[in-house]
Amino acid sequence: MGEKKVIGNETICALATPVGGALAIIRISGPRTFEIVSSITEKKFEETKSHTIHFTQISNGSEFIDEVLISVFRAPHSYTGEDSIEISCHGSSYIINNILELLTGHGCRMALPGEYTQRAFLNGKMDLSQAEAVADLIASTNRASHHVAMSQMRGNISTTLSQLRDQLLHLTTLLELELDFADHEELEFADRTELLELTKKIEIHIEKLIQSFQTGQALKSGIPVAIVGKTNVGKSTLLNRLLKDDRAIVSDIHGTTRDTIEDTMLIRGVQFRFIDTAGLRQTTDEVEQIGIQRTYAAIEKARIVLWLFDKEPSEEEFLDMQSRCEGKKLLVIQNKVDLIDTNYNLSSINSKLIKLSAKHGTNIEQLEQAIYEAANIPALNDSDTIVTNARHYEALCNALTSLQRVEQGLSSNLPCDLIAEDLRLVLSSLGEITGGTITSQETLNNIFSHFCVGK
Repeated sequence: MGEKKVIGNETICALATPVGGALAIIRISGPRTFEIVSSITEKKFEETKSHTIHFTQISNGSEFIDEVLISVFRAPHSYTGEDSIEISCHGSSYIINNILELLTGHGCRMALPGEYTQRAFLNGKMDLSQAEAVADLIASTNRASHHVAMSQMRGNISTTLSQLRDQLLHLTTLLELELDFADHEELEFADRTELLELTKKIEIHIEKLIQSFQTGQALKSGIPVAIVGKTNVGKSTLLNRLLKDDRAIVSDIHGTTRDTIEDTMLIRGVQFRFIDTAGLRQTTDEVEQIGIQRTYAAIEKARIVLWLFDKEPSEEEFLDMQSRCEGKKLLVIQNKVDLIDTNYNLSSINSKLIKLSAKHGTNIEQLEQAIYEAANIPALNDSDTIVTNARHYEALCNALTSLQRVEQGLSSNLPCDLIAEDLRLVLSSLGEITGGTITSQETLNNIFSHFCVGK
């Protein structure tokens, strides 16, 4: 496999909208943008004002291709920070392909995935965390994930890290001053107790960001909810009722569901991933046994577990499920209340019983409310900083490890030069998130390769 081409000074073009719509937008960006577009249209754009729109037509020699609108953006006032043009044409694949062929024939190169956003980052239009938020914004499927992506794109993470960086630089300065004037015992720039207190305050902020990653991942990917219970208690019926769709096969035959079935739905703007699982029972069927093992694996991965039954479980079953759901939110559900509504003794489990009929939809709204509350999603403000990116999470964990070594060094009265080195590692780790430190081309290529073409 060939090495990925390194972005340079070329002028690039790409379709920026999905194929099949009534209209399409083709993006061009780079130093020869106005020259190349002028060569395929009736108008000349070399002297055109920025942020203006022009009606013209595109032809290939004597062949008329389309009437188009052309939006002009002059550097540095464009998405990429370069001279850019967006051509709005009709959505015909014939028209789009002809325009792209004309552009490449006159000196454009087809853009790589994410190349426009990568150029925006390299040209200082956004930092790396904001650039990555662009991809999250495009992929957002619900209000919560959209809110978090917009917050990050507007620079909330950048602002938070900048404040931490200023505190760390102040700490580094004090240590290096102490190191520079180590021969002057009468000079004291900060005592170790004060430095330690400052370090602990910074540690609290970093830990808070790290802890937000679980919420961030849930909002971004959906909160996993496992529906578990014995065979024929109505798990598949409940999944279909929640999704308002016949997603899972429902049958009176025991062991119908032999593998996990997943689908998503929104509850109050938050996305939940529901997993219908194989029924729990003793069986000699090899395939069904595999399904049951996958049920236990689904419980492991879930953040919320819906334990469904239609007959009162034994105390042993209660304790087993509690043990398997340790650290998760367990919702205990009695199904088929349309057939039998009994007051069960729940003294062996610390959970409120939810009674419903999955078949008839009785108390489904109550269950949805309980699921939403179990997710424990904090109310998000525009100023909140939530970490959603695994790369950011790893960098924060590395920063925390280095910062804890700084604390140990201060507590143990280690020499300033050793402590300062660990502080530099903290700054370096935080800088990796925004791209403030030197970021390798391989890392950049890996980040932007996951973007769609045209963005």
